[in-house]
Amino acid sequence: MFRQLLEFKPSNRKWDFPILAGLCVGIPILAGYFTGLSNEGKLASLAGLVILYAQTSSIAATMITLMACSFGIMVSFLVGSLFSFNPYVAALALGVFAFMIHWALYYLGLARPPGNFFFIMIASVAICMPFNLQALPGRIGWIGIGTIISCMLGLAYSVLFIKKMHAAQPVTANTKNKYMNLIESITFGLFVGSALLVAHLLELENPYWVPTSCAAVMQGVSTRHIWQRSVQRIAGTFIGLCATWVILLLQPSLLVICFSIIFLQVIVEWLVVRNYGIAVIFISILTIFLAESGNNLISHPTGLIIARFYDILIGSVIGAIGGWVLYNEQLYYAARRQVRKARVILSRRR
Repeated sequence: MFRQLLEFKPSNRKWDFPILAGLCVGIPILAGYFTGLSNEGKLASLAGLVILYAQTSSIAATMITLMACSFGIMVSFLVGSLFSFNPYVAALALGVFAFMIHWALYYLGLARPPGNFFFIMIASVAICMPFNLQALPGRIGWIGIGTIISCMLGLAYSVLFIKKMHAAQPVTANTKNKYMNLIESITFGLFVGSALLVAHLLELENPYWVPTSCAAVMQGVSTRHIWQRSVQRIAGTFIGLCATWVILLLQPSLLVICFSIIFLQVIVEWLVVRNYGIAVIFISILTIFLAESGNNLISHPTGLIIARFYDILIGSVIGAIGGWVLYNEQLYYAARRQVRKARVILSRRR
């Protein structure tokens, strides 16, 4: 297991796709910086991550997937924003949303990585923002701008490099039976919602880090894989946050941070398919730069880094427990029997 934590896996991902991802994240954030709208630019950059779903081998399939996922990203932000008025309602709403998005992606055959992660991440960020219905249309607009930029760049990339895209990455059909998909979706929603509830009960400053970390860890394909990802995420986060702390002590300018986000996004996309643990080091730096405001980054780096480590640690532990429940065969078969019994009872009452 220790060897697997450090080994580099072979990957057929081309060198040009990480550059595309860097552009999709970088263009909105640079535009926000030069227009004096840095926070709005960061919001559009988060939406620009939708480009990571463009991993198919035909122009038509790529654009259909991108546009569908762009709509999903906007819905995710909308759902999160509408239920941010109360922490307990927010936790329930996020759990229900995680259940629905996990079930829908498997049903539509879109469960391959990155799967439900970015939809849950966007919803978590939105659901932890101050409730403000007047600001909602503008925020949705910035999310839309980020997805539009990604769709345009995705189209250009597909036209120019479609022959270089690997043919083994088309959208695959769902091979799970309906009971397994339903049980997994319920488990996923339960633990993601519980993670946000725990974060609110602990009165964490930025609670969205906890459900996001929980969702990231639960992306594993087996109990062993999930525990491995949990260890990698905690260790990689610790190293990454230490590196972030050193960088922030140097008090870099906002422009340097913007260019760093582009560079880090390219590195992350190259590494994440080869070694998740090492990629988490750069993911930690990237997410801190993206999610935190510029003034908070520079003025209070030490307290910020300590808080983020505890947030991610709590989320990773909850995700590891959720992964154990998710792939525990005895619990799965017991839940499957209960679902079948409930279905039989409901059919008889009809």
